[in-house]
Amino acid sequence: MGTVLLILGLSYLVGSIPASVWAGQLFESVDVREHGSGNAGATNTFRVVGWKAGLVAMVVDLGKGVAAAGVVPFLVGMEGLPRWGLVPWEAQTVLCIAAGLAAVVGHIFPLWAGFRGGKGVNTSAGVLLALTPQTMLMVLGLFLVVLLVSRYVSLASMTAAIAFPSAVAVRRYLFGIDRLEPSLLFFGLFLCVAVLVAHRSNIQRLV
Repeated sequence: MGTVLLILGLSYLVGSIPASVWAGQLFESVDVREHGSGNAGATNTFRVVGWKAGLVAMVVDLGKGVAAAGVVPFLVGMEGLPRWGLVPWEAQTVLCIAAGLAAVVGHIFPLWAGFRGGKGVNTSAGVLLALTPQTMLMVLGLFLVVLLVSRYVSLASMTAAIAFPSAVAVRRYLFGIDRLEPSLLFFGLFLCVAVLVAHRSNIQRLV
């Protein structure tokens, strides 16, 4: 259990890196949380500071999710960890998901920035990219199409959030891709609900 807590703790610290806050201070000496939407995320950084700072924030936020779910558990080591009644590969997936969630929590409540962070969309995308890159690349393609057509990042984010668990379900249950464990589908559904809740004000504006 100590190893599990270490993995979760390190993942939270990785997620706590406030890329948008630091990019705003580096490029324009501003705190993005005091401008625009008040959100410490890449989208608000694009609006408030510019594309260079926004791009840095987006890449770092994605990287935090990839690192937490795809690197930290394997660096610490998962040998001899509890399986919780699951087969080995499913237990590893559950632990990687938990590490990814810890990073998302760190992004939303960052230790290094007074626990005032962003919505966690890019970090969540990084987690999913580490867990199932093929599915996530398809979803990212859909995200870009919706963004180019609508010009609304929020709409593209919500569309991608709905598309991910749908794609996992289709690939697993229609095409029989067994490597996509049920835990990944449940995680995708959880993130879908979380993203929609986080964007409820955007939904009201769009409607």
